[in-house]
Amino acid sequence: MTDPTDTRDTGPRVGTPLWAFLAGVTVIGFTALVVAMLRLDTTQLPELALTPLFWVLTVLVILGELRPVMVSSATAVGGTYPSAMFTFAVLLHYGLPVAVLMQAVAVAVNGVATRKAWHRVMFNVAQSTLALTAAAVVLGLFGIVPSAAAPWVPSGADLLAIALAGVAYFATRAMLVCGAVALHERRSIVRVLRVTVGPQSLVYAALLGLAPPVVVVMAHSPGLVPLFVAPLAAVYFTATLSMRRDHQALHDELTGLPNRKMLIVSTEEALAEARQDERVGLFLIDLDRFKEVNDTMGHPVGDRLLQMVAHRLTHSVRPGDVVARLGGDEFAVLLPSIRDAHAAREVAARLRAALTEPVRLEGMTFDLDGSVGIALHPDHAPDFEMLLQRADVAMYLAKEGRTGVELYQPDKDRNSPERLNLLGDLRRGLDNHELRLHYQPKVGLAGGAVAGVEALLRWRHPVHGAIAPSEFIPLAEQSYLMRHLTAYVIDEALEQAARWWHTGLQVQISVNISARDLLDSALPEQLEAGLARLRLPPASIQLEVTERILTGQQAYTHETIKALATLGVPLALDDFGTGYSSLIRLQRLAVSEVKIDASFVRRIAESEDDNRIVRSIVDLVRSLGLRSVAEGVESDEVALRLAEMGCDLGQGWLFGQPMPAADATAWLRERYEAAPEIGYGYRPEVTQTA
Repeated sequence: MTDPTDTRDTGPRVGTPLWAFLAGVTVIGFTALVVAMLRLDTTQLPELALTPLFWVLTVLVILGELRPVMVSSATAVGGTYPSAMFTFAVLLHYGLPVAVLMQAVAVAVNGVATRKAWHRVMFNVAQSTLALTAAAVVLGLFGIVPSAAAPWVPSGADLLAIALAGVAYFATRAMLVCGAVALHERRSIVRVLRVTVGPQSLVYAALLGLAPPVVVVMAHSPGLVPLFVAPLAAVYFTATLSMRRDHQALHDELTGLPNRKMLIVSTEEALAEARQDERVGLFLIDLDRFKEVNDTMGHPVGDRLLQMVAHRLTHSVRPGDVVARLGGDEFAVLLPSIRDAHAAREVAARLRAALTEPVRLEGMTFDLDGSVGIALHPDHAPDFEMLLQRADVAMYLAKEGRTGVELYQPDKDRNSPERLNLLGDLRRGLDNHELRLHYQPKVGLAGGAVAGVEALLRWRHPVHGAIAPSEFIPLAEQSYLMRHLTAYVIDEALEQAARWWHTGLQVQISVNISARDLLDSALPEQLEAGLARLRLPPASIQLEVTERILTGQQAYTHETIKALATLGVPLALDDFGTGYSSLIRLQRLAVSEVKIDASFVRRIAESEDDNRIVRSIVDLVRSLGLRSVAEGVESDEVALRLAEMGCDLGQGWLFGQPMPAADATAWLRERYEAAPEIGYGYRPEVTQTA
């Protein structure tokens, strides 16, 4: 099972501690190998090579070196190779030269078969040679010096010597391999030993413990040696099943990356070992526009794209950093050791650069991007949960500001225990229908006819009283509740529209939705079902979005907007005028109404600049055949100026404050009864200015 986070084939830079360690071990190991080969009796080796047992052992050692016994997927060093049992048996029977020769050949074959880098192959040859040499030295202290000319067969009295030789063999390999891993991943060697020695010592005890019986069989019944493959296979498959269960519990099935559970364990270990002069960093990465790939190309292509993203991320971080997939298109990166915030930003920038490289799949090129949020320990949080939460806050800041990378900033964190409690109360409030819609009329500036009303959400908390929309709507936008809240508002607006339209008040209700809601494929289905169920025409409801939608190219091609146009539900642009670069794009989007931002409207009687801006917008909207609505009309002077400009409708306290449904109904009926010639209702003929 390939580990996508394995970067050990990347050669160390010359002069680094890892390079010095690998080079030193390799030189010493190959020196020991040469010395052992010089001690090999060249007259006995050809005779030994003519025996079937020699080739059986060679084949078993090579086969045992191809696949390791994996005890735990969390083991940093990796598995234990079954070849150790036969190599140790050869050491006991034929001595050091034959054992290191077989082991070196097996490691070389393994390197070719698994395409390991040359520096890893040479290091593995060296460290296994040194381990066998250490075991041979211990045996020599007991007067045991086997050779090809004088094979040795152990007896019960030799158990202590064999046990100590096995300990020397295991300790040497463990120290050398764990030292390399610790330097490669910039971890404490004590930590690496702690997480690897325990599981591997059990496997080595079983393998090396079987070596003496193998020697006895080699001496008396060589033809039975292959039978030892059976217990070895049992150990291998038992360990493999255990490892697979462990791997599935700690890794993501699609990408092979660590999952949230393993990320928690890795983060807690990093926090426990963090030094005072360094920091632990946690990144949260969310892919931008990934949903479009799934919707357009299907989930199989999306899955392959996620696998490519996982590969890019793991090869863009440093050795020892942990890349995890939390679910969907959300990834996390743990930096167990980072110097400061500037260094963390550099790593984040490298990750984003890797993500933005074009991806070629199914004959198409995809341009991905991602938003990265950074949180550091101890600067921002003391534990994993708080780190993840604050990295999430930073990631949303990066997404909202379109900056790509953001470091957690306490003054921009809109989350707090009180706000989290408020989020829970909001969910319960939606379930209990505590939220109500108030309605503010939109009145014709020329004739005074009511052309519609805007639905504005209000919430009276059972304990805290009235809560401003500016407090709970941004909270919902940052959570899973926004979609639920939008559906709630649309259903409430449709229900009220049905009560009005079926009693003769044909008043169009405008509902504010976010750009994300507008691109939700479920929106047209909800509207179509609601209109059919309540027997309403599409014109009974209008969707208002801010002009930010004009800045996204997908707004002009998205299937949801096309479906709304087919359904006949009109769109309106709210708060228009704050983004002049979008004016030329207005004609490309199918809207029926443009609402001029109140910040300009309120000052047209005082500021010539604002007066010119509003007049220009009104002229532009009229030229496109659309209806203009001025927001924030609070005085007769402003209303008269707007009417002179040719603005169609006004909305503001001059005409009416937002009212509960019952008051709005009474207001509409009273207005009609007082002046039936003006009337009310959705009238296409009064929405255009001649």
